[in-house]
Amino acid sequence: MSIPIFGQKDEALTYSSRYGVYAVISDSDLKQILLVQAPNGAWFLPGGEIEEGEDHQTALARELLEELGVTAEIGNYYGQADEYFYSSHRDKHFYNPAYIYEVVSFAKKHEPLEDFNQIAWFPVEEALEKLKRGSHKWGITQWKALHK
Repeated sequence: MSIPIFGQKDEALTYSSRYGVYAVISDSDLKQILLVQAPNGAWFLPGGEIEEGEDHQTALARELLEELGVTAEIGNYYGQADEYFYSSHRDKHFYNPAYIYEVVSFAKKHEPLEDFNQIAWFPVEEALEKLKRGSHKWGITQWKALHK
């Protein structure tokens, strides 16, 4: 299976690699998806950059504690979706391989460590519309295909 690619790669630009791991978290009825809104107003799946020395599972566990204050049981791995984008916040172009997983259960441990994000549940189709990144939308479509 080929890796889906979102955004346009401009050969004249230099891209910084930013490897990320993200989670599709639904409610128990599979009707809503949890999204995180960054301070710039953009909505994303929970997750983020994989730091040096981390594997996918370790990075996702850390990100979910930081952003949501939860520990989680990780389920299906949906795959990798690559994205090319410009971050006006960082004034950089990024190549962002996104590794997407499903969270099958989670438990609140404490308040989110990152207090600058907003967290909200959305009906699945609304979540798809709100997401900024094509790779994150792709993750939800993979989740939907498994939960028909």
